[in-house]
Amino acid sequence: MSENTNVSKKADEFSAGEATLLPPVDVIEDASGITLYADMPGVPKDKLKLEIESDSLTIEGEVVVNVPQGMDASHVEVSLQRYRRVFTLSKELDSEKVEAEFNHGVLRLRIPKAAHAQPRKIEIKVN
Repeated sequence: MSENTNVSKKADEFSAGEATLLPPVDVIEDASGITLYADMPGVPKDKLKLEIESDSLTIEGEVVVNVPQGMDASHVEVSLQRYRRVFTLSKELDSEKVEAEFNHGVLRLRIPKAAHAQPRKIEIKVN
């Protein structure tokens, strides 16, 4: 089961100057666009922020560690609790048609190529 995540074009509450983790990312390109997979374990959907401004894509998320009430963690291996990664998008990509899904800590973004960058066949006329 996957959940759709909206891509917003407005500023959010994350601080760009704060120390963050870089989520591991796989980018796969095909003839119709790119698919980006970002691993963000521990980030719930409501703590995930996506922003496109001009030609920049920003992915941010806040890790939530669930500790039972009345208990404290004696050892935590993740010292930073925010992910942040910024990508520069090619002019060949259509940032208006981004699709995002978030499932089990993996963010999937599909960014299609713009119409002018899509391969097309040219009809040959016979005179």
